[in-house]
Amino acid sequence: MAETQFQKAIFTASVSYNKAIGKHFFNLRLELNGSAAEIFRKALPGQFTELDLSRLALPAEEQIPDELSECSQRQILLRRPFSFTNIEYSGSKVILEILYCVLGPATLRMKTLKPSDKINLIGPLGNGFKISSDKKLAILVAGGMGAPPLQHLAKELKDKCPGTETIVFAGAKNISQLPYYDIKLEKISQEPAFVLDEFAKHNVKALISTDDGSAGFKGFVTEMLKNWLKSKKPDSGKTIIYACGPEAMMSSAAAISSEFNIPCQVSLERLMACGTGLCQGCAVRYINKQTKETGYKLCCKDGPVFWADEVVW
Repeated sequence: MAETQFQKAIFTASVSYNKAIGKHFFNLRLELNGSAAEIFRKALPGQFTELDLSRLALPAEEQIPDELSECSQRQILLRRPFSFTNIEYSGSKVILEILYCVLGPATLRMKTLKPSDKINLIGPLGNGFKISSDKKLAILVAGGMGAPPLQHLAKELKDKCPGTETIVFAGAKNISQLPYYDIKLEKISQEPAFVLDEFAKHNVKALISTDDGSAGFKGFVTEMLKNWLKSKKPDSGKTIIYACGPEAMMSSAAAISSEFNIPCQVSLERLMACGTGLCQGCAVRYINKQTKETGYKLCCKDGPVFWADEVVW
């Protein structure tokens, strides 16, 4: 995907709330005013921000999970990248919503953020999803923590492409790893339904899968997607796939998009220390579809969103 130049800068945001979602996930809400608000108004789904978490303290000892007790003492030297689940505008301010999972020493410290705390960030960074109003069906494939940019995209599709039907295929290892507030388990079926509030508010129905079968389809989310495409046979020329999640899942989504001749965009994840291309640490191997030559692009600068058939999996 060709790079687009976006205005970006370093800002200080104010924490509005930091709410737990189940055992592993938190929804962080940040507020920006003035020039920051004007810049973030133009942010696209799939773009991201880099947060400075180096000054945050650890939570109380009893709030540190056993599996993180050893790594929790590590210093936080580098910024951490996060995409947005939502961006709202309210008067002269912009509200950024970030979904995060407590996985290491940085996100462990994020648990301590409380209303009125300040946090330094850089953004908006990278290139987001490209949407087109000529599509009749948009398929979102969310693997675990791949959900945030797709939630943002669902809102954008509703606002800018009202004629496009959108369905989300949401998967995870098990039900506890599905990063959603209130899963309507009793409504989960083999047909898309309003079972995830985060997508339902944008008029998007969902199909759920878990590797262990604890919710919905038992198996990989891409297996569920392939079965659905075989059954429904949507018009490939009027359909597009957007995917975000583990690399193996997106590689499988790319293969499925090729098999069914449906264009696909993927939001990749890499260790992005700077977010601006300076450190050169987030290389993505790609192939030029015209010349068939391979090379490298940077996830933070050229991506994180790429066309799936341009990535060397």
